[in-house]
Amino acid sequence: MASIGKISLALQILSLTLCCSLTLFCTAFTSQDYSDALEKSILFFEGQRSGKLPANQRLKWRGDSGLSDGSSYHVDLVGGYYDAGDNVKFGLPMAFTTTLLSWSVIEFGSSMQNQVENAKAAIRWSTDYLLKAATSTPGTLYVQVGDPNMDHRCWERPEDMDTPRNVYKVSTQNPGSDVAAETAAALAAASIVFKDSDPVYSSKLLKTAMKVFDFADKYRGSYSDSLNSVVCPFYCSYSGYNDELLWGASWIHRASQNSSYLAYIQSNGHILGADDDDYSFSWDDKRAGTKVLLSKAFLEKNTQEFQLYKAHSDNYICSLIPGSSSFQAQYTPGGLFYKASESNLQYVTTTSFLLLTYAKYLLSNGGVARCGSSTVSADNLIVLAKKQVDYILGDNPAKMSYMVGFGQKYPQHVHHRGSSLPSIHSHPGSNFLQQWISVSLLRLTQSECLGWSNFRWS
Repeated sequence: MASIGKISLALQILSLTLCCSLTLFCTAFTSQDYSDALEKSILFFEGQRSGKLPANQRLKWRGDSGLSDGSSYHVDLVGGYYDAGDNVKFGLPMAFTTTLLSWSVIEFGSSMQNQVENAKAAIRWSTDYLLKAATSTPGTLYVQVGDPNMDHRCWERPEDMDTPRNVYKVSTQNPGSDVAAETAAALAAASIVFKDSDPVYSSKLLKTAMKVFDFADKYRGSYSDSLNSVVCPFYCSYSGYNDELLWGASWIHRASQNSSYLAYIQSNGHILGADDDDYSFSWDDKRAGTKVLLSKAFLEKNTQEFQLYKAHSDNYICSLIPGSSSFQAQYTPGGLFYKASESNLQYVTTTSFLLLTYAKYLLSNGGVARCGSSTVSADNLIVLAKKQVDYILGDNPAKMSYMVGFGQKYPQHVHHRGSSLPSIHSHPGSNFLQQWISVSLLRLTQSECLGWSNFRWS
C-alpha cells in the first residue's frame, strides 16, 4: 500500500498529478514508470474506502466496513474515506483530499490517460459522502465519524473494528467555518470535474457547495473550538478559518463564475489573508494554494482584481528557488524540500503540485515569476518539481522509493492497519491468530499509542 507513515490522505494523491505532468517534460524515469506511479497513487484510495465496496473494487483484501455509520444518530454517514492508518473519518483532511484530487483532474486530467476514470471514481467516493454529511440535517454539517481517542487504542482492521462510531457535527450553535468552507471548496472543485460527464450531479455538487459556504460564512468559528478534544491534536485547525473562507469562495467562483463570489473575494480578501505571504500549503493552511488558484484569472485575462494574487504567488514560488533573492526554503543534502520533521512528504507533494500548476498557468499565458529584479520561467519550476517527485520515487541517496510497491526497494513495514493485520474473518477459530493479535495489541497499548511512526510489525 501507498501509505507512508502517518500521512494525511490528502497528500497521497499528489504524486499522480506530478507524474502525469512530468512525462511531458522529463525523462529521468520512463513514461511507463510514471504511469505505474500514477496508478498506484490512485489505487491507494481504494484501500482507504469505508462503506459498501463496489463490484469493481480492485483491492480484494479490503471488505465492507462502517455500514451502520450514523445510524444511531438517525443519519446515513456510510461511505467516505478512513484517514491514513486509522478507522476514523476526519472531515477536514478528507475534504481537502477531495479538493486536491479534483484540482489534479481539472489541471492534468488530459495527461492521466486510462487512469482518469479511476481518479474521478476516487473523487466521487468522497463527494457522495460529503453530500450526505452536508444535506442530512438543516443547519448542520457532519464532520467526523469515530472517536479518535478510542480508535487509537486499538489496532484492528476496519472490517473487524468494534470501537465506538461516534458522530460529530458543527452547527449554527457550534460553528466550524474551517471544515465547512473546505467542504464547500471540495464540492465546488468536484463540480468542475463532473460538469461534462454528469451535469446533473455536477449541479447538485455546486448548489450544495454554495449552501455549505453560506453556512460557513454566516456562522463563523473554528471547529477546533466547537469540538475540541475529538479533533485536536489530530486535525486541529491551527491556521484558523479565514484561509478556508477565501479558498472556498475562490473555488465556487471558479466553478460558477457567479459575480457575487468575485465581489466576496474583493470585499473580504484583505481581511481573510490576501495580503499575507505564507510559505506552506497543507490540509490546514490554504493561503498559498488560494493565491495560485486566483492568479490564473490575472494571467489569462489581466484581471486587475487578481493582480495581488499573482504577486503573492510569485513571492511563494521565489521563496522555493535556490539563488533567488527571496529564497528561504530548506533542502536536505540529497535535494529534498524540507518543511517539518513530522510527515515531511506532505509538504513536498503539495509544494510540488503548486509548482507544476503555476508552471502550467505561466506557460499558457507567456508569463514568468518575478523574483525581485530577476525572473523565473515555468521550465525552472518544472525542473524543481521533477527533482522532488523523482526523489520520492527513488532518485535519492538511499536509492529507495518511498511509494510502497514502486521500484525495487521500498518500505516494507507500513503504518496501515489493513496492510499489517490479517482479518479475523479470514481465519475463523485460529487460536494462533487470536494470540498474535492479543500480543500485538498489548504491545501497542503499552506504548500508549505514542511514537507510531517508529512502531513496526515483525
